[in-house]
Amino acid sequence: MNSFPALSSILCPQYLAKWTETVYALSAYPHTRILKTGINHNYAIETNDKKYVLRVYFKNWKTKKEIQEELNLLNFLDENNISVSHPIKDLKNNYIQEINAPEGTRYAVLFSYANGVNIKNPCVNICRLLGKSMAKMHVLTLNRSISRKNYHADTLVGWAYDISKSFFPESNPEMEYFNRAKKLISEKFGKADSNQLRHGIVHLDLWYDNMAVKNESEITFFDFDNAGNGYLFLDIGYSLMLIFKNEPDKEIFEEKMAAFYKGYETIAKISDEEKQLMPYAGLAIWLHYTGIHVERFNDFTNHFLSKDFLRFWISTVNEWMKFNKISI
Repeated sequence: MNSFPALSSILCPQYLAKWTETVYALSAYPHTRILKTGINHNYAIETNDKKYVLRVYFKNWKTKKEIQEELNLLNFLDENNISVSHPIKDLKNNYIQEINAPEGTRYAVLFSYANGVNIKNPCVNICRLLGKSMAKMHVLTLNRSISRKNYHADTLVGWAYDISKSFFPESNPEMEYFNRAKKLISEKFGKADSNQLRHGIVHLDLWYDNMAVKNESEITFFDFDNAGNGYLFLDIGYSLMLIFKNEPDKEIFEEKMAAFYKGYETIAKISDEEKQLMPYAGLAIWLHYTGIHVERFNDFTNHFLSKDFLRFWISTVNEWMKFNKISI
């Protein structure tokens, strides 16, 4: 009997353990387990003395060239003393592997392990460290570009709204909010003084789940899957919005935000124009991921994406906007 074609598959950890022995010669019997399934599948690989993360990209999620651009960026940051999870070469000096999965060819890359812990609600000191660490990375990515997506109002929010219309009716109150937000972001970004806005390579997903904190003295960034070109304040605004979301005491959040800015500006100046746009940066990226949720419904979000989820999603970002005294 012929097998039915698959949209996506979860590869067997035990098989991948043997595969990594052959491809990377890590050890005779590395202990491999699923670390996280989501946009991509990540496997934790442990040898006798080291840990690694094997990322298996979803089929057709990123092209080989896009992945190579991501890896080039990571190597550049690593070579310049930015703590990142960087790619590991195989025995043939290659970074990118091609795996013949049930659904077709998928790419895989082995990364160094980010030591530390994910902290959902960081303290003031860690917020200061985060600002400093992000600024060091931005100093290096300033005025640089990679062959990846260019992020601006239309590609962030216009695209996300258009694809979300295929899943939610435009008359839905949350979609009406989405449409108003789209227009507002386009207006604010369009009227901003671009001479006061730094541009370069952005991570675009700097939240607690994509950084590991070690002893409150070092932060390692990882998952540059959505890295592209855009205004650097996008990374700052999104991170601040998520710190806001996870801190119930908004007076304490004010302290954390001040600490973040202080840490960042020990390394790089944030212009007043950029600071005024921070609320819209958090809003834009949050809404952008609504589009990702819809785009990846078949293999990633089908267990939670619904009208109720959209209601929660929009109400969450609206709290951020209300905190910044912005009505949509």
